Formats: sequence, C-alpha cells, structure tokens
Amino acid sequence: MSETTPVTFPPAFLWGAATSAYQIEGAVREDGRTPSIWDTFSHTPGRTAGGETGDIAVDHYHRYREDVALMARLGLNAYRFSVSWPRVQPTGRGPAVQRGLDFYRRLVDELLAHGIRPAVTLYHWDLPQELEDAGGWPERETAYRFAEYAHIVGEALGDRVEQWITLNEPWCSAFLGYASGVHAPGRTDPAAALRAAHHLNLAHGLGTTALRAVMPARNTVTISLNSTAVRPLSQRPADLAAARRIDDLANGVFHGPLLHGAYPESLFTATAPLTDWSHVRDGDLAAVHQPLDALGLNYYTPSLVSAADSDAPGPRADGHGASAHSPWPGADDVAFHQAPGERTEMGWTIDPTGLHELIMRYTREAPGLPLYITENGAACDDKPDPDGRVHDPERIAYLHGHLSAVRRAIGDGADVRGYYLWSLMDNFEWAYGYDKRFGAVYVDYGTLERTPKSSARWYGEAARTGVLPAPGTPWTPDTAGTAGTAGTAGTPQ
Repeated sequence: MSETTPVTFPPAFLWGAATSAYQIEGAVREDGRTPSIWDTFSHTPGRTAGGETGDIAVDHYHRYREDVALMARLGLNAYRFSVSWPRVQPTGRGPAVQRGLDFYRRLVDELLAHGIRPAVTLYHWDLPQELEDAGGWPERETAYRFAEYAHIVGEALGDRVEQWITLNEPWCSAFLGYASGVHAPGRTDPAAALRAAHHLNLAHGLGTTALRAVMPARNTVTISLNSTAVRPLSQRPADLAAARRIDDLANGVFHGPLLHGAYPESLFTATAPLTDWSHVRDGDLAAVHQPLDALGLNYYTPSLVSAADSDAPGPRADGHGASAHSPWPGADDVAFHQAPGERTEMGWTIDPTGLHELIMRYTREAPGLPLYITENGAACDDKPDPDGRVHDPERIAYLHGHLSAVRRAIGDGADVRGYYLWSLMDNFEWAYGYDKRFGAVYVDYGTLERTPKSSARWYGEAARTGVLPAPGTPWTPDTAGTAGTAGTAGTPQ
C-alpha cells in the first residue's frame, strides 16, 4: 500500500468512539448512586492533579441526548460506553436500583434511534467502595459479586445491546490499583495485585457465563485488554529475558487463561517470591477459559525494556503516573526506556507498528477470533483559536497512522471488525485530572460546551465513507458546541 493509495476499509467495519462512566457522567450522588473507589481516590488529597474529581466530569448524565446527537452528526455508527457499577448496584450486592438502570436504558434507546450501535463495557474501574472495603479485587468474593452485577445489566439491556465487554484493561485495575497505587484504590501490595489479576480473570469468566444465561444467543461477549508490544532494548539474552518477564506481566497473565486456559509457567517462576498462586483453585481456569466471541485490544504505545544495570532506571509506571512503587511484581531487575520518536502529551511514543504487531500476534494465537480495537487515541495540547475553533492536526496524523496499521493488518489476514477512538470528548483523565485532552470533541470545562475539533471532522468523514482522508487535508472544526444546555454547568471539582 503506497502513500498515494487510498486506505479503504470493508463496508461492515464499525467506526466508533469510546468513553467510560466515571470520566464523563458526573451526577455522582444522583438517583441512588454511591461512591466508587474512584470517588474515594479522587477526593483523597494528593491523589489526582489539582485535587480534581469526576463529581461533574462533563455532565453526560444530563447531556447524553446532545452527545448522542453529536455522534450521529459526526457520522459514527458505534459507541462504546461503560456502566457505572455503583449507579446500578450501590453496595455491589443485592437488587438493582432501577433509576440507575433507567439511565442506561434511555441512553441505549437514544443511540438506537440515531442508528448507532451500542457496545456496553460492564467494568471500567469503578468498583463500589463497599466491595473495596471488604477487600476489593484481591478477594475472591469480588468476582462472584461481578457475576451477579453482570446478570443484572445483561437482563436489563441484553434485548437491545448486542456487543458486550466484561472488563476494560484489567492490567490497570490490578497493577496500577494494587501494586503501584497510582490508580484507585491506591494500594501498594504486589502480592495483592497478583491475586487481583486472577480474580479479575475469574470475574470475566463468571460474568461471561452470567451474561449468556440471560441474553439472546446473537449477542457477543468479549474483554478489552491493554496488551503491550514489548520490545527488548537489544538481543542480549538478559534483555530478551527482561522482555519475556514484562510480556508475562503485561499480556500473558490475562491472555494465557483467556485464550489458552493456563498461566505462563515463567510467570509463576518470576513471581514465586511474592505468591505461591494458591489463590488459583481447581476449576478456576476452566471458568476463565470461556469461548470468546471476539477480543478487544486497547493500544497506545509500545514498551522498550532491558535488564537493569547500575546506570539504567528501575521499573516505573510506564507513562501511567509517577510512583515509588512498581506496577510490575517480580520485575525489579527490569528497566524501561523511552522509545525514540514523536510523543503525545502523555509522553508516550507514537508508533503504529506496535498496533499492527499486536493484531497479528493475536491473529496467530487465536486464529479465527474476530478483533476490535476498543481504544486508541492521543492526548494533544488542544486549545481554541480566537474564533473558538480547535485544530488538532497532530491527532489526525496519529489516527491516520494507526488506522492505516489496522488496515494493513486486515490485508495481512487479520479479522479486525471495528475501531473505537479514545475518546469521544475531553474528560476526566484519572490521576491526571483534566490536564490531558484525548477527545475528538473539545469540552470547555467552565461551561461544558462541546466543540468538535478538526480530528472529529476527519474521523467522521472516514466513518461515512470507509476511506481515510489524507492526513494533510484541511478540516474545519466547529465554531460552537452542540445545541442544548441541559444539566448543571460548572467547573469540575
């Protein structure tokens, strides 16, 4: 495929955008919702940039109709959103709060009325605080509670939503939440992080079974993994061993049980000083190893690693935030390096070849399994010009490069069926607060007005035509946000 050849996608390819509940909804105390671990974490001094929280976020809870209309106006045909567990099941146990479920019923109906296919993610990191108080993901009981929650949501929405995702990026939940502590709940116990990883796997398996028990057979169930293209700094045996160590912790700890019904033996060896893995009980791996209908891949940047030496930096959060604690249990002898090349505002190297690499890896490891890119995008230094327009050519170049990598993988035999841009609009970026903007739609955090950036126009044209516009084509963003001023505006707190 030459640079002058149009990059054309199959007619049935899904063009979507993705969000998560805590990052956009706000309304954290309305209609029976109780605190999640991210409410607690973000309200703890020093945990987030500027002490910012998702209390208001971008007020999607009240503005969802205008946001859906915006998606339709841009030309998207799919939307991936997450359900807030504490909005539906405030204590993580027992019956649902119908007011919470009703919000998602209304959202799904609005999407379908605009011809947009909904994709539901059940868990995007907002564990009910009461479950964390009982031990959180390091405790086996949390997996059973997730299955009950999956049953509730599947029964409520399964007649209208066909695409289901159990967990988003369980690596972040386990290792950023319980090892490095840069994500909620902010714990720094590497052995607990490894238990959490297994119980997240178990939750996926039990949740998949629960969903399939209450939904039509046509519905699909998958999981979104933030798999990493792990590359050794050199071909020295020590660096190759370091890359294997990180690959086990970034990838194998999840796709091993999911795809192959077993954890890598090398993972057990590397983490033996931390745990004997006795928390893996008879029957667990069979429960986890449910047939997947597809696999979701989230990709942003590759990892470059080596064996540590006296001059190399030690393990770090690899772009997910500064911490004195490593998110890589059992890998204290591994060093991370900044890969060369241009970087996003997150400091992440831009490298579309890593996405192609991962797609082809899973095409080999799970032949015949459809793939979706469930997150991909870039944080840029987006600012309105004097006319109120937001030009973001860097994001357009990023999207063109990564979507071209997806199309190249399809040409190489991969069954990639859709792409979800991260993110639809600027939002609460976890521990970074509102400092990093990933959205194709600019949000003024003072007024909550939405303004599509030039990348939104570019991506919308690709969605409508199935052909990537040339990245250098001039695209004019909106000069004003969408219609409607529902809800309470205000600066996020």
